[in-house]
Amino acid sequence: MSNEPQTQIQQIRLSPPGPSGAPALTKSLDSPGPRPGVWLTRLLVVGLVLAALNLRPAITSLGALLEEVRDGLHMSGSVAGVLTSVPPFCFALFGFAAPRLARRFGPGAVVCAGMVAITAGLLIRPFAGGTAGFLAASAVALMGIAVSNVLMPVIVKRYFPDRVGTMTGLYSMALALGTAAAAAVTVPMTEALGGSWRTGLGVWAVLAALAVVPWLGLVRDRSASSSSALPSRAAPVSAPAPASGLRLGRSRTAWGLACFFGLQATGAYITMGWMPQIFRDAGISAGTAGLLLAVTMVMGVPLAFVIPRTAARMKNQGPIVIALGLCGLSAYAGLYFAPAEGAWVWAVLLGISNCSFPLALTMIGMRSRTGAGVVRLSAFAQSTGYLISIPGPLLVGVLYQHTGGPGLPIALMATFLLPQMVAGVVAGRDRTIEDEARMRD
Repeated sequence: MSNEPQTQIQQIRLSPPGPSGAPALTKSLDSPGPRPGVWLTRLLVVGLVLAALNLRPAITSLGALLEEVRDGLHMSGSVAGVLTSVPPFCFALFGFAAPRLARRFGPGAVVCAGMVAITAGLLIRPFAGGTAGFLAASAVALMGIAVSNVLMPVIVKRYFPDRVGTMTGLYSMALALGTAAAAAVTVPMTEALGGSWRTGLGVWAVLAALAVVPWLGLVRDRSASSSSALPSRAAPVSAPAPASGLRLGRSRTAWGLACFFGLQATGAYITMGWMPQIFRDAGISAGTAGLLLAVTMVMGVPLAFVIPRTAARMKNQGPIVIALGLCGLSAYAGLYFAPAEGAWVWAVLLGISNCSFPLALTMIGMRSRTGAGVVRLSAFAQSTGYLISIPGPLLVGVLYQHTGGPGLPIALMATFLLPQMVAGVVAGRDRTIEDEARMRD
């Protein structure tokens, strides 16, 4: 999945309009900052790894125990669908606030607050006493995830300018590991701790609490936590003229990317929230269902490195879009007709299909000629895409409630792949948003 997150939205910030009426660009949040000392470097590495490990367990641990949570809270399928729709909503809502908070309080302080929010949310939600409290506490944890999603890559680029690839790879692997681990070990850990789903979910707060410790040290260091380490509003740089006049709402490429991003995010969050339940409905044990979800998530580790490099060498990324979509359709067909017999195969195919996320980010970078255009396109595609992704998990929950089985939900997930492939082919064409603007003119 999606390791989705909004890392590219705020790379360049728009200031108030200049004399021409067009917004002027200011320095990016991820411009190189002061080199940290040895102790700070080590603390940053530990902090980044621990924080990345905590960016998905709140979601995938819940998916592994969704049936127990529904029964324990007397939650209907529709409400469970709302619960699985909360992550993309929070990512869309709170992700935009992260850069502004970072400029005011410093990125280290905001990430530290994010880890505190994750800890509090994970600790409170199993014992909140009702569905409303469970949803509210989940939202608190997801708020912390959202701001950390945005700001940790900023810190990597500022404080490791000569090791961006290495640190980003380390961060990405830790994120994937946390995602897969929560899916794989939540059920057996719950059984080992007495069998209560409340304990099984709440124990993940311990890992989040560990992540707070190094960030407390970073907050005390001015270079990592002070807002002065970030660019000021009074440091303008010139903006490429074509970007300021782009109307992305009239661009087929921009809308293609937004729809592709949103539909792949829909599939990712449905997978994390509902796939273990689908396997359990097929007669597979809860522990094995969690392992199957872990396999699906782990597939993103190697492919996240391979797919972007391959896509960047191609003028048209449509063939990759089609290949990933066909893997997903094959997985859903298998889940529909023989869910238990080929469960491991379907999990692998679904994991390959879910690697549309790194492809979407790659195409965003290739569909504009200017840095300013990339940032605007990224903001449009990701924000619109996350909004598009919200109804999907809710619809799956409604279908589960009214049909009592996974047949129609699986069919719905397969149906989402068809417009995703069409949108991806449109987005993958060898053209830029600037080309489209000139064609309109």
